[in-house]
Amino acid sequence: MTPAERTSAVAFALKNCALEALTPTSATLRALEAYERGDMNVDELLAVADREASKLTVGRLSDGSLDDHAVGHASSILARTVLLIERGWPATGDLAELTAIHNGLFTGVFLDAGRLRTANTTREVTSEKTLAGNPETFFPAALIETGALNIATELADLRNLVALDRADFIHELARIYDELGYLHPFRGGNAMTLRIFASRLAHDAGWDLDWGPVSRDGYKEAKHAAYRGDISLFARMFDDIVRPANPTRVFLIAGWSQGPAH
Repeated sequence: MTPAERTSAVAFALKNCALEALTPTSATLRALEAYERGDMNVDELLAVADREASKLTVGRLSDGSLDDHAVGHASSILARTVLLIERGWPATGDLAELTAIHNGLFTGVFLDAGRLRTANTTREVTSEKTLAGNPETFFPAALIETGALNIATELADLRNLVALDRADFIHELARIYDELGYLHPFRGGNAMTLRIFASRLAHDAGWDLDWGPVSRDGYKEAKHAAYRGDISLFARMFDDIVRPANPTRVFLIAGWSQGPAH
């Protein structure tokens, strides 16, 4: 990777973890700085991160946000995010791509990395108790593959959002993002997976997503509004972070004004 690509990968990995309230250890952060300087390769970074988490049990993902049960694995997840960005994955625009990303993030951390959930799941995301306990809050588990195929077909019909005017791109991205959020194919780790998928999709369509300005509270608010059928906050979020594609960086993080050489 070029220095610019390493810097971008590091910044995105930190942001993707921060949006889940996952904080890596100081040793991993030092290793991350060495990786960014080019003094350490990604395999060495991964070794440091996993050594920090070596005393933790490799269990299964749980329903709910990663901050509920995965804080001890933050270093390992961060390093795997960098590894995934550096080595890439098949950009197929479908459930196989989501599974590849999920596998990349969580293999070696959770036993069910890349495995589709097999049970309906709910989230306590609202004070409206009826909605919170409704199994329809997320897509029925038995129909995940069918739902994913429908979304992939929508994307294909839209030419994967290529050659859309900015306003149309933002609208369609917010809509697809919401549909994939509702699909919720994995028991946990869906939001981290989806942000990576959306970043890749946007870049290949001619736009980049600068996640830098997005706050954890703002993201949660947009997500919870979408659960209630209102995607306007997701549309507003994307309107704030969509930039013309940077040829050197897919995972753009704050610093667009520096230009593509940085």
